[in-house]
Amino acid sequence: MSPPAAPQGGLPLRTLVVEDEWPARNYLVELLEDTESVEVVGALASPEDARKALELSLSQGGIDVAFVDVRLVGSDADDEGLSLVRAVARKSRAPLFVLATAYGQHALEAFDLGVADYLLKPFTLRRVEECVERLQLRHRAPTGLPEPAGPSRIVARRKRALVFLRPDEVWAFEAAERLAYVHTERGRLDVDLSLSAVEASFGRSLLRVHRNWLVNTQHVMELEGHGSDTEVLVGGRQAEGGGVRVPVARERAQAVREVLLGDTMGIRTR
Repeated sequence: MSPPAAPQGGLPLRTLVVEDEWPARNYLVELLEDTESVEVVGALASPEDARKALELSLSQGGIDVAFVDVRLVGSDADDEGLSLVRAVARKSRAPLFVLATAYGQHALEAFDLGVADYLLKPFTLRRVEECVERLQLRHRAPTGLPEPAGPSRIVARRKRALVFLRPDEVWAFEAAERLAYVHTERGRLDVDLSLSAVEASFGRSLLRVHRNWLVNTQHVMELEGHGSDTEVLVGGRQAEGGGVRVPVARERAQAVREVLLGDTMGIRTR
């Protein structure tokens, strides 16, 4: 087998997969290797083996990214995988973490821990490729050091004019028909950025609600569900005809709800 192709500008990401169900573990390894941008250095089922591997990496290096299932057999806890991340995520030389799970209820803590991504099962190649692209961008910062601050302004286009925006003016970013747009009070403007590049630059101020949408949580005005369909209104009041209605992917709906309710009060969340 030929070695994995190096991602643009660097070596393949050395990746650990921690998943107790062998079909899911093998499938995720296969999807990661298909991206040709990672080198899977270990695929483990045991929480104890995973803990030892992560501790060794903290002292000697060797792991850039760890994909960890939230629920691991062999522990009394329902979130043993998340416990592994809690113990390591904020330490010097810690790898980037991606939580892989069939459940969305741990999304809020995942964001608080600075987890790089949150993969919901069943995995797909497109979603894994998107995740790996994001990981490559984040890994450019030295391990264990704060990520560089995002740009102070965003430049977009309206026909022949260049439009300069502050990050806090942004309502949402949209990918559509191989193009990308930024939504603001000044309208829908063209940008030459992928959503993964935007997400890597601005971090947790933007929330991925759909594979084609990132929203600024500070501009979310409403969250509305219609059976299996969920939407958020960003940037304005529906009664005034303002704002943009953004679809929320079904597999992300619970996680999005928990993130939006995380620093609020007024209604029961359970």
